[in-house]
Amino acid sequence: MNVRRLIPAAALASATVLGLTALTACSSSSAAGKDGRLDVVASFYPMQYLAEQIGGKHVSVTNLTEPGQEPHDLDVSARQRGELEESDVALYLKGLQPAVDDAIEQSGIETKVDAASLTSTEKHGNEVGGHAEEHDDHGHDHEGADPHIWLDPVKYAEVAEGVGKALEKADPDNAAAYKKNTAHLVKRLGGLNTSFEDGLKDTKSKVFITTHAAFGYLAERYGLTEEAISGLDPEGEPSAKRVRELQKMAKADGVSTVFYETLVSDKTAKTLAKDTGLRTDVLDPIEGITDDSKGTDYIQVMESNLKALQKALGTK
Repeated sequence: MNVRRLIPAAALASATVLGLTALTACSSSSAAGKDGRLDVVASFYPMQYLAEQIGGKHVSVTNLTEPGQEPHDLDVSARQRGELEESDVALYLKGLQPAVDDAIEQSGIETKVDAASLTSTEKHGNEVGGHAEEHDDHGHDHEGADPHIWLDPVKYAEVAEGVGKALEKADPDNAAAYKKNTAHLVKRLGGLNTSFEDGLKDTKSKVFITTHAAFGYLAERYGLTEEAISGLDPEGEPSAKRVRELQKMAKADGVSTVFYETLVSDKTAKTLAKDTGLRTDVLDPIEGITDDSKGTDYIQVMESNLKALQKALGTK
């Protein structure tokens, strides 16, 4: 599988223009927050991180998903709906959190930024590694596509470009700061992409097992194959047939490790690992930062993920 490089600025600009067609621009020429800052509501941590990194001191960011809370099945409270109504910008990823999608659609918020509209999305998970998986009963689906775009630094950089443009449009008085902060973040994500390319290009194995299919974009970007115990639903239960397939595949492809994640039960992963004589380790989908996270922000946890993959795949 060919590794794709960071997309040139012209392509990023094109993706941004496409994504911004989904935005309703704020007509105000300055931040509308009570303290002079732009009020941004983020649906979960990866959106919060973008808002904070790009907005800097000019934004006040509220995260709808509490630290340690599994974001897929978030229920939006009446208080949170009130926060949405009073906000200037909503930053979310349509298809990941259905309740959030509904709340934002029903709100009167002026600028709605759907991260999934700022990059291309693909189908992963329902046919993990060529094996058909059960349909996700929770509706975690962006027109059938995998929503986990933030785990690919290149796609995340495309989203960052679009978020930066949206903040510039919503708060033109601070547009120069948003533009500068966006460029800095995109450069850091470019460096992260290079680290993954260099760190995973020469490994003994290209196959890794995870609890749920969150790493399809990352696997595709770096020429790897993700085999998930369940599909896109992190709480899905695998069939006995799927477990047998994974046991057989692990031996055939030299898999050493079964990865689990911090916000979902590790029971199934550890049972599979025990039955097949494999190790377990954490591969974090970074849906939230907690005390158990191996890092304090997105970049640090992604760097930890890289080290875990290098160890599991046998970096030469």
